[in-house]
Amino acid sequence: MQREFPAAPLVGVGAVVFEAGRVLLVRRGREPLKGHWSLPGGLVELGEELLDAVIREVREETGLVVEPIELIEVVNRIHREEKRVRYHYVIADYLCRVTDGVLRASSDADAVRWVDRSEWDALGLDPVAVRVIEAGWRRMEERSSGR
Repeated sequence: MQREFPAAPLVGVGAVVFEAGRVLLVRRGREPLKGHWSLPGGLVELGEELLDAVIREVREETGLVVEPIELIEVVNRIHREEKRVRYHYVIADYLCRVTDGVLRASSDADAVRWVDRSEWDALGLDPVAVRVIEAGWRRMEERSSGR
């Protein structure tokens, strides 16, 4: 599967995971967005269900086992190089809760950590990631209040 300059969009998943008012973020170890903080996630493998992909990707990148709760949003991530599309991902982002595991960076993540909302600007989070995180936060609050 060719990630760079693909013939078609690639399908991926992302996880919005909260704990004690903080969101789980990973620092990307490879392109696109190498060195940037983002949500854990990655590509869906051939024959793999979306929810299984979320569980696998979070475990691979962070060491945590999660349970997907609900779909938050499906987003396009298109990175262009002049007139050519260098990367094109269609990503299904899920609200998840931790069920097990020990936090540690591995796989495609250089680092992993729980981040307070006050730190998002300092980390330079992408506006799309912030929008998805905030939507996940609202969903979590709705679930907590029984709405």
